[in-house]
Amino acid sequence: MPIRLNNTRFFGKFAKSYLCIMETKRQNKISRLIQKEVAEIFLYEGRNLFEGAMITVTRVHVTKDLSIARIYVSLFAIKDKNELLGKICLQSREIRKRLAVRIKNQVRIMPELEFFLDDSLDYIEKIEELLKK
Repeated sequence: MPIRLNNTRFFGKFAKSYLCIMETKRQNKISRLIQKEVAEIFLYEGRNLFEGAMITVTRVHVTKDLSIARIYVSLFAIKDKNELLGKICLQSREIRKRLAVRIKNQVRIMPELEFFLDDSLDYIEKIEELLKK
């Protein structure tokens, strides 16, 4: 379905990239900060919580009011990615607490964390595999 912005149509992936440009500097700053700190939490403390799975934070989008952070993660060295994503979602309160300790002086309100599976790397691998055939 096309998205209309100022009498111009944008389709699919282009609409997403255009909407990302519309984020404010504050949103971008908070997004980068959260991405860096959550990645470090997964790196150093995630070994105990998630059975040694490799978790990469690919991107973070923060809502305009800075109340919700949507975190996209790629999961490696695990068989059932959806199960691990469920475990991450169950631990989101603990991750949020650890994040709050790290960034308490840079944000007024700690955003709620929502985790999503980023399967773009799997999609790229599948396309490369098909191109090799």
